[in-house]
Amino acid sequence: MKETEKTDTTLPVAAAALGIDAYRPAQIAVLVEQAGVAKARLAILPTFVLAVLAGAFIAFGAMYFTLVLTLHGLGFGPSRMLGGIAFSLGLVLVVVAGAELFTGNNLLVMARVDGLITTRELLRNWAIVYLGNLTGAAGTALLVHLSGTLGLAGGELGATADAIAVAKLRLDPVEALVRGILCNVLVCLAVWLTFAARDVTGKILAILFPISAFVALGFEHSVANMYFIALGLIRGAESVTLAGMVLDNLLPVTLGNMIGGGILVGLVYWLCYRHAAKAS
Repeated sequence: MKETEKTDTTLPVAAAALGIDAYRPAQIAVLVEQAGVAKARLAILPTFVLAVLAGAFIAFGAMYFTLVLTLHGLGFGPSRMLGGIAFSLGLVLVVVAGAELFTGNNLLVMARVDGLITTRELLRNWAIVYLGNLTGAAGTALLVHLSGTLGLAGGELGATADAIAVAKLRLDPVEALVRGILCNVLVCLAVWLTFAARDVTGKILAILFPISAFVALGFEHSVANMYFIALGLIRGAESVTLAGMVLDNLLPVTLGNMIGGGILVGLVYWLCYRHAAKAS
């Protein structure tokens, strides 16, 4: 029995030393909290600049998604799946290149409930990052409009972009809220899984399936919508207004994202691993 116990404990250590073993969930919880503390205490300027980058990165993924859905001819399911894979570019850039994304930062709840950061630090981070994401996403939408890229395929790419913006503003508020919850459950699970990976390839694969799933299923991501709806607003798409963008979509979707990421992922995993560890 003693020899077996020795083997069981040394093999994971050896695998970890070689960088071929994923971090276990309890270890991920610690890593997420440590990252949360660093994010919450980062100075205002770098936090904002990294948030602008994240908004732009998500916009790049949204652009790619729009292109894939234009004149695809693949059928509903395959086109949505392929579009979701394309959209995953955004979070790959955020995680691997480094940036501050509001939806992923909802996991800072773990560090807060563990007493590692204050409520003020949590809200400070969320406010700066949200504003930076909006700046980056809307600014990228303006650049895309000015670039003339939306004239591709005889203007069909622009028509797809307009249709996406219009559809998002036609969502029932309850639907938008619930879709926001479901979206950020998958986004934060993707971020959680990236902490398990020990190399870039592992992080990209960890992102690919949860993110492509939320996009294919039509869930709502607040930062992506900052790009999609801002682009429709800039282009003058039918019935797309600033008030509609804020009140009809961003407000319920953002609240849903916070519930999905902060409570259904962050708080649940804190209860399972951090709180359980302290109680034992």
